[in-house]
Amino acid sequence: MFVTNVLTLCLLDKMLSYLIMENGLDNLLVPSLRKSIEENLGKDTLNKIEERLMERHGLGLVQAIKNFQKFDSVLREFFGAGADGLEQKFLQKIVEVEKSKQTVSNWIHMKDPELSKVFLESFADQDKKAILGSVMDMPLIIAQILETCNIPQTSGYRKINYLINHGLLVANGFELAHDGKKVKKYETIFDNVKVDIVKNDIAVKVQLKNTLLNESSILQTVQIRS
Repeated sequence: MFVTNVLTLCLLDKMLSYLIMENGLDNLLVPSLRKSIEENLGKDTLNKIEERLMERHGLGLVQAIKNFQKFDSVLREFFGAGADGLEQKFLQKIVEVEKSKQTVSNWIHMKDPELSKVFLESFADQDKKAILGSVMDMPLIIAQILETCNIPQTSGYRKINYLINHGLLVANGFELAHDGKKVKKYETIFDNVKVDIVKNDIAVKVQLKNTLLNESSILQTVQIRS
């Protein structure tokens, strides 16, 4: 029984550490990055990498991409130093980091149409747009977001969950409830969004919060090695 309890606690601790490391920008990038990885490596190679990820780290592919250092370590088992070029290739059609000389924050160009679609559809929905606007400057708990935006609970929770799951909202801090429980506060991952139309193509650029780029497991792992 003691051994079982210890193993259970170790597993929970491991799972918690992965959850803590998750980042809103990484959540946003994962679906597109997973698709790009499969297109570049092929299903057979990707299946072998997935098996090795489970053997070595106990992670599925999606969780390993969010904790990109783990994915990187297994990729290097297969490709050695060639993993550097592969990782750049995975990302080059998805995002482009444009460091600004005028400000501390960084602009990210969403090159993948699916990523652009997430932003465009969110701002086209009046409720989602209001939700994002309410936490642009300061984080709020969900109840405060719904009250500020005057949105019904049922649809409001659904739309907030959409924004969280797609990486546009990220937890930042807590507020103590009346019963003493901690309630998460949420904010946007960005300070600004620009939409440009160039030769009939829509370009979406996002100015990230100051620390977000440095906290991204995906972009930091690839950039550090570039």
